Amino acid sequence: MATELRWALIVISALIIGGLLIHGLWSVRKKEDKNDRTQDLPAVKEDAKPKEPELSDMSFAAVDEEPQQPNTSHVQPAYDESQPAEQQDNAHSEQSAPEPQDFIILHIQMPEGLTMAGSKLLPSVLSLGFKYSEEGFFNRHLESSGNGPVLFRLVNMYNPGTFDIDNMEQFSTAGVSLFMTLPCEGDSMAAFNMLHGAAKKLSDEFGAQVLDSHREPLTVDTIRTYVEKVREFAA
Repeated sequence: MATELRWALIVISALIIGGLLIHGLWSVRKKEDKNDRTQDLPAVKEDAKPKEPELSDMSFAAVDEEPQQPNTSHVQPAYDESQPAEQQDNAHSEQSAPEPQDFIILHIQMPEGLTMAGSKLLPSVLSLGFKYSEEGFFNRHLESSGNGPVLFRLVNMYNPGTFDIDNMEQFSTAGVSLFMTLPCEGDSMAAFNMLHGAAKKLSDEFGAQVLDSHREPLTVDTIRTYVEKVREFAA
């Protein structure tokens, strides 16, 4: 009985040892096969992660290579196609070239130390057909009634250049000025003759002297120069 038990234990031990050997060999074999498969795979680089490009490596030469067409939606054509070019050129010339202007100025200057009294000046001016304006000047219109365009004006020769119609009794001045703008409405030569005649009448009435635009005594030559200037603008 004891002998049989001993043999049984020996067989069991042998089986256990054999199983352990077989399992060990199988584990070693499996590990070797895994290593072999690992060695067959291509090596993976450590820097396989995509690299961000550096600004210094980037080229902007190709950006917006296509030319951009200018936006002309807001540009107005210089010419109207519906009108002939010649008419448009004339219209542009009229708009761009302002009409030239000039002035005829005569001063009526009192002798040194003397003045024109407003109480005497007002009736003299009104008798010449002047009308007082809201600006404080006396205007000579085409018609003595005050109708029509202004031909020329009478102003105070000294600052502020205006007259206070409500205080003419207290007013006095050492001189007045007459001036007309060229070109003049209506008959320019007739307007100049009226201006010259008004200057002579005022100078005679107040014992004053008529001066030109440079405040020099008015001469025949200067009058001729003024006449030529008036004719030039009237042409």
